[in-house]
Amino acid sequence: MSKDNKKYHIFELNVGKLNIVCVILFILMIIISSVLYKGDLAQDFYEVNLMLLLVADVATMLIHELLHSLSYVLCGGDFKKIVYGAYLEKGVLYCLCKQNISRKNILNSLMVPLFYLGIIPYIIAIIFELPFLLFLAILNIVGAAGDIMMFIYIIQLDKSIEFSEFDNPIRFAIYTDKEINVKFFGLDYIETSKTLPRKELKKLTVSKGSYIALAVLIVLTVLSIIL
Repeated sequence: MSKDNKKYHIFELNVGKLNIVCVILFILMIIISSVLYKGDLAQDFYEVNLMLLLVADVATMLIHELLHSLSYVLCGGDFKKIVYGAYLEKGVLYCLCKQNISRKNILNSLMVPLFYLGIIPYIIAIIFELPFLLFLAILNIVGAAGDIMMFIYIIQLDKSIEFSEFDNPIRFAIYTDKEINVKFFGLDYIETSKTLPRKELKKLTVSKGSYIALAVLIVLTVLSIIL
């Protein structure tokens, strides 16, 4: 079919359902860890510096988005089309690739942070009994719940589809002339359109609340070292 027959099918992550998946995934990871971890998981948790764990988790959230963008570029994306944003007061960090990219590109990008920040550290933590790394890895795996949901949906689609993001960190579009299933748990179908709204965004957008949150994290880091 010609390009004229292609349309953008726009979806949005359902935050409520995503939170449910996060809770289920967290419980599942704790159960699996209690079986695989050779030490006393509960006792080791109490010995973990929680403030330092929080700081490390935010740091890996930043790395998570950088890994998304690195994968975009390595798989053929244009770095000039990639924008970043931080709204730490809402717990939101994002990396948007504002161009049409291949199915292979988005599938790789979705899995790279999960693999390098979640699965590999988790395996290392289990083997060498490293409780801090274990809980950090679990947080990263749970934090990738949205990526996992999108991966499961997109991998079922035809290889010819293209993926695109625009100006909303929880929305994306599937560009295709094929019929697709618009019903999937955790994803809300918004509309089908011939075009996408694409506003000019800064390369990096940081909210005022993020600066405050960053200052708090610095204080927590200092306290975690002192105490």
